[in-house]
Amino acid sequence: MSSDDAINEPGDEITILGFGSLLSLRSARLTFPTLTNFRLGRVPNHRRVFAHPASIFFQRDIANLDTLEMSSLSCEYDEGHSFVCSVFEVPNAGLSAVSSDEEQSGNWIPSQAFLEREEEFEIAMVPYEELTAGDAEGDAVPMRTETSVSEDTTSSSATEKPMGVICRRSTDEAYIKQWGYERWQSNYLQYGVKTIWNWDKESGLRPCPAYLRHCVLSAWNAGGAGNGSWSVDGSGGHCYDSFVDETYLVDRKTTVRQYLKQYPAVMTTEPPESLRERYGG
Repeated sequence: MSSDDAINEPGDEITILGFGSLLSLRSARLTFPTLTNFRLGRVPNHRRVFAHPASIFFQRDIANLDTLEMSSLSCEYDEGHSFVCSVFEVPNAGLSAVSSDEEQSGNWIPSQAFLEREEEFEIAMVPYEELTAGDAEGDAVPMRTETSVSEDTTSSSATEKPMGVICRRSTDEAYIKQWGYERWQSNYLQYGVKTIWNWDKESGLRPCPAYLRHCVLSAWNAGGAGNGSWSVDGSGGHCYDSFVDETYLVDRKTTVRQYLKQYPAVMTTEPPESLRERYGG
């Protein structure tokens, strides 16, 4: 789906790219019950990183400000990096709008409801690569996308990657501009969190344990039902390997695999009973 498709027509679908809790079909259906065509893809020129605290973790009482174990996932543009994601379609109704600029360009923009759901992020439409249906041992490779020729090019071999919606890193300033200081105060300052996006590489910010465990199990389960019990170096498949080796902490050096070996208790600490289904992988 290209960014200038007329995606706001009745009956249209929109492609979602998941990189954390949406990596498993089971987990994705908790958020998008009507999703279709669940599969794997790869997002080029983006890095997946635990680099910002999420207000919802404080609201659900699973964040720890004292130890800085309160980080959620985002992705950020970084040429040369990439990661495996889930790819699926959902009904477009309520998620998208068409720009109302004077040129009526039709460029995709998220709806107000979508912005509310993912309040701290930049919601962007980015290129992705489809993966083959390789087995759970991790031999999936990018498929060749169909070629198309735009009206303003003379090349007959121009290639256009499909497009999907993803949640990217934003800024504190954008959050306050979008939602106002009162929400900033209610969702962050009252918990002692003074910034969402300005945590530097030496800050010591760490993943929220319940959320990290959930994402690891989601990535593990994306490989299918035959993976057996989780282990950090187990054969969880292409999606799992990407998650533990292509996801970084705030320092942009430590991988999730390295972190789990240093802090194995993350995977043995289950979420509160009220969150068992939501954070169960």
